[in-house]
Amino acid sequence: MKAYALKQRAVYGLIFLGLIITEVLIALYLKSGFIRSYGGDILVVILICCFIRMFFVNKPKLLALWVFLFSVAVEVAQYFDFVKLLGLENSEFLSILLGRWYSFIDILCYLLGCIIFFVAENLFKKINKKAH
Repeated sequence: MKAYALKQRAVYGLIFLGLIITEVLIALYLKSGFIRSYGGDILVVILICCFIRMFFVNKPKLLALWVFLFSVAVEVAQYFDFVKLLGLENSEFLSILLGRWYSFIDILCYLLGCIIFFVAENLFKKINKKAH
């Protein structure tokens, strides 16, 4: 079972790395458009799920739901301009990381990303069980 867990961690790690690179490329080269506006938000929750799965291969079972709830909490914090409330508005890095602009559409993108992760993960588990 350890070899299987190690393989799973490697798969999640590679997906995580690929998503990090994709997110950076989106941030650097796309200044507007659908992918810049929405694609990054969809991918970021998948990225978070993969990061967590690198450490917890079998748990938690409702990871996509927890990541979605976390994402909503961050978005609500953006609504209240949490960065400014903390006095960190002069930090460009933290302003980008935590976000400064609330958008309900972002919540829908997070939901879509979490659904994609949940469905893909369950499909891969079914395929993997049939292969063994």
